Amino acid sequence: MLTLHVAERTPESAVLVDGASVAAVGPYDELAAAHPAARVRHWPGILTPGLLNPYGPELLEATYHPDPREAGRLGTEPIGGERAAALFRADPSLLGASARRGVQRLLAHGTVAVAGELRARPVLDAVRRAPLAVGARPPRLPGPPSLSPTPLTLLPPLKPGSPARFAIFDVTDRADLVRNGASTCVATVITGRLVYRAR
Repeated sequence: MLTLHVAERTPESAVLVDGASVAAVGPYDELAAAHPAARVRHWPGILTPGLLNPYGPELLEATYHPDPREAGRLGTEPIGGERAAALFRADPSLLGASARRGVQRLLAHGTVAVAGELRARPVLDAVRRAPLAVGARPPRLPGPPSLSPTPLTLLPPLKPGSPARFAIFDVTDRADLVRNGASTCVATVITGRLVYRAR
């Protein structure tokens, strides 16, 4: 089934999705007229190709993402450094569930690809299930590791035949996205599937 995604601030860059691939990119009015049977998803803000987060190992293998049920004991924010290492040493089985929650946090920040060498099997499984793409790290890393690193790294522009992998941010333009960061994400699409939607 064809799905047409359009964001209110970028109607000239609507994306028509056919299965897991981009079928067309162009003005919303033209694509809607050419494909009247397509299901339409209207979004606020801007539609972009999605983000590459270069800190895959740091965020998924060296950070513990607490379960909401652990909030009273561990809080709700990601835990890094020696405290995370101590948790994983005490119970190695925590890594898989933490990685799955970490992937969900990445998706909620418009991330469609990660970079860095992932070595732990539970982490690789969580990334594949998402399915996040895995890319090469840029030559210069932004820092420090973050779900919304500065500067943000956008993937190349979408084109027909490319994987349907993109994100929508509730901002006025790309400069606004840079100012406000990836937490403004309202939806993330990977292989044509809506893998995150803000409530």
